[in-house]
Amino acid sequence: MAIGVFDSGVGGLTVHHRLVERFARADFVYLADQANAPYGGRPGEEIVDLTRAGCQRLFDEGCDLVVLACNTASGVALRRLQQTWLPGLRKASGRPANVLGIIVPTIEAATGLAWEAEPERRGDKVENLDILAVFSTPATAASRVYEIEIDKRREDVAVFSESCPELARMIEAGAGRRELAEVIAGHVKAITARIGRAPDRAILGCTHYQIVADLFRQALPAGTPLIHQPDALADALAIYLDRHPEFAPGTGGRRRFLTTGAPGAQTSLAETFWGAPLTFEPA
Repeated sequence: MAIGVFDSGVGGLTVHHRLVERFARADFVYLADQANAPYGGRPGEEIVDLTRAGCQRLFDEGCDLVVLACNTASGVALRRLQQTWLPGLRKASGRPANVLGIIVPTIEAATGLAWEAEPERRGDKVENLDILAVFSTPATAASRVYEIEIDKRREDVAVFSESCPELARMIEAGAGRRELAEVIAGHVKAITARIGRAPDRAILGCTHYQIVADLFRQALPAGTPLIHQPDALADALAIYLDRHPEFAPGTGGRRRFLTTGAPGAQTSLAETFWGAPLTFEPA
């Protein structure tokens, strides 16, 4: 078996790169739905349908476990797929198929609490709030998944989301760093104005944004901690695989890259992050 990694585009390579480092002997198949990227501005039902199709493609490639390296797909589609689609797929195929998302590990990293842990309730008035900024796509921001789930767990953390409608598309298209820096600085300025001060920490709530994490650091006050989704997901996957030996990730170190878009070489920005040229096969 192999581990499937799914994203709407090349942003998920930030997660995939970390997983390959962490699980060097495992077999991986990466699928970028570039024909339909980005997902952030699409209606919810479209996101569910596209995510289901991408996961099915990876299951067809021999993956039993698929990781959604996409905040929008994780926030909008994952619960639906787990509740209404996967049970029938497992029964029909006789396979232990599952789909995991990126948001739960990120919330665990942001709160310092395991997903199943009891919420922290102080019982007294919170004097000093930890202000957490989340930069994300419009669909992720509209889902309010970070606000809702973090508020359940930590009453001393206040979450503010900043919707970045064009940023993922610009990164996917290989926009220049100066142009990207201007857009990112504008979003940091906007959320700082809404909060009334700079955030204490920040989540880059779209895996595309990890590619330009240095530009976020440049725009945010010096020393502002960033919660890195690739690290959080790699840690969570290691725990999951240890608890679920039925999902054997392979031992051949096989790597395949598929796209629903134009196959061939990817943008120089993606290659720079990955550290080597990348060529995608048609999905």
